[in-house]
Amino acid sequence: MANETPAKVLKPSDLTFNPRFEHGEQAQVASVCGPDQGTQLGAGYVRMTNAKIPWTIKYDEMVLVVEGSLTIHIAGEPLTAKAGESIWLPNGTELVYESENALLFYAIHPANWAET
Repeated sequence: MANETPAKVLKPSDLTFNPRFEHGEQAQVASVCGPDQGTQLGAGYVRMTNAKIPWTIKYDEMVLVVEGSLTIHIAGEPLTAKAGESIWLPNGTELVYESENALLFYAIHPANWAET
């Protein structure tokens, strides 16, 4: 897959946050890159507010907490990361994301996981 967009700097004012699927205001996502830009890497920001979201990871994911804190429950065990800390999540992980208030940066591979 050839990259279709040039390298660029993104400012916070460039980001547009939209509700993520059925989770509405619990998780709002601002995409930075993905299949629309011709890359296999998906990345962006997520704002979580009073969130408790069950999910099974269908890609490899790295989450960096920018503000606030995030707890991820895996097999009943909590992993909590605060601002400046990150969590690695391998493909196939069943989990629950939980946060009262956080801004996260994520990177996933492959970005087109829903198509495979």
